Amino acid sequence: MAKPQRRRRPEPADAPEALAPISGRAPSEGPLALDRLIHERLRLGILSALAVNESLTFNDLKRLLQTTDGNLSVHARKLEEAEYIACTKSFEGRVPRTEYAITPVGRRALERYLDHMEALIRATREH
Repeated sequence: MAKPQRRRRPEPADAPEALAPISGRAPSEGPLALDRLIHERLRLGILSALAVNESLTFNDLKRLLQTTDGNLSVHARKLEEAEYIACTKSFEGRVPRTEYAITPVGRRALERYLDHMEALIRATREH
């Protein structure tokens, strides 16, 4: 009885064209790649909520996105490090208040992301 053959991993030459690097970049860095920072569900939710509100507090975002303190904090920090959102900390009496707003860089990134998603949807529906 012959042993079943194990499937081998494709070599780079076997990779589909869509996954091939563009100009020596990784597939996620090509000109047609989605912004991976925004593509994550919670970060997209944060940016979308801030795009239609002048600003939102940490608790507003947590309630709106139905997430935990830790999860929101980690994802907001990534967006803040990318300068997609700005964070302002203050106090109301003795209670700390953290407020977020989308930056012009973040708004442009979100618009590019949405344009890309719309183009993908159109292309998919045309086929």
